[in-house]
Amino acid sequence: MSRLDSAIRRLMAQKNALEWAVDAVTGINGPVLELGLGNGRTYDHLREIATDRRIYVFERVVAAHPDCVPPDEHLFLGDFTQSLPRAIKQLGAVAAMAHLDIGTGVKSDSTRLAERIAPLVRDLLAPGALVVSDQEIADWSECRLETPPGIPEGRIHLYRPIVGSAL
Repeated sequence: MSRLDSAIRRLMAQKNALEWAVDAVTGINGPVLELGLGNGRTYDHLREIATDRRIYVFERVVAAHPDCVPPDEHLFLGDFTQSLPRAIKQLGAVAAMAHLDIGTGVKSDSTRLAERIAPLVRDLLAPGALVVSDQEIADWSECRLETPPGIPEGRIHLYRPIVGSAL
């Protein structure tokens, strides 16, 4: 498969997973978290499909297309290990959904990052919340969800972490 075909499959899987997840959390109040703004494509798509929700974005340094930069009050800048604890203090466990798009290009580094921030992300989630991740999170294997039809297995990882008093 060409790199172009692979990129198209990855983006389609991501789009389908986000749309599925937004529908799946319809009955759960709370914002959406976007970890990894990049150039802003998925943030822009989330604005289109989750119009009734605030979207909080976490990014080290904003380098997105100008049309895809969130307002300052919805932006947590800095390393995830610093910005997520700030968000926990500011927001609490309120998010209905989180999208982790944190791939670094080096699989082992991306996996370590996902494992390191998973507890912090979980502390921001409301009961019943969903996580859509580009990285597998081994610590959450017991709360992994089956991938919906049309999303290749292993391309996107879906979780419903146990949160709140059930920890």
